[in-house]
Amino acid sequence: MIRIYHTSDLHDRRHVVAPLRRLRAARPGLLVDCGDALRGSQTVYFPREPIVPLLDAAGYDVGGLGNREFHYVFAAVRARLRAIHHPMVCANLVDVRGRALPFAADLVVEAGGGERVRFFGLLVPQYRDGSPWERVFGWRFRDPLTVAAEIARTTPPEVTLVALSHLGLRADRALAQHVPRLELILGGHSHDTLPQPELVAGVPIVHVGPYGAFASRTELVRDGGRARIVDFALEPLR
Repeated sequence: MIRIYHTSDLHDRRHVVAPLRRLRAARPGLLVDCGDALRGSQTVYFPREPIVPLLDAAGYDVGGLGNREFHYVFAAVRARLRAIHHPMVCANLVDVRGRALPFAADLVVEAGGGERVRFFGLLVPQYRDGSPWERVFGWRFRDPLTVAAEIARTTPPEVTLVALSHLGLRADRALAQHVPRLELILGGHSHDTLPQPELVAGVPIVHVGPYGAFASRTELVRDGGRARIVDFALEPLR
């Protein structure tokens, strides 16, 4: 069985640490975030982000980049992520200048009992592929659907495939339609709260809402070569 706790769009709400630690002490599982935990943005940079050490204290296993973790200036992204001590992932953001990225496209995590989960991040594009802004900033935003399909094709069938999406609920529905190999989409960005997973083309989509009101708890078992949800809850964090 694979248990995953998920937050998104915390926007520097720091009260979540103790409740998350209590949840995982009672029922251990992986802890992930789908972006926008910080108070800064793609244009505003704060040298200090007070929530960052608390996220590490909560024990996050992996986080996806949101537009608050991203910045148009490469050095600002590097400084932000250098302060974060858990892995960060984003698969559709590349640097056209060949600089070493401070994040990975994806991460395979051992979930216990021999189960493996491949997490990959998707960031809402800030401008179109091929835009003149690529020459200014060096960032290229690849199409999230194309990238997700490529990752799906390279994921072994025995590995559970989970998207950490910062695209918004509408885009996540399109993602599920386009990449039915996905076994779970954990989403954010649009600040939607779904009381239950929304099933699209057989792919469950979970949106937990903003500001640390809830964490989702999704429990999966592999059945016939594919993971399916056997238990789900929105766990209050206040």
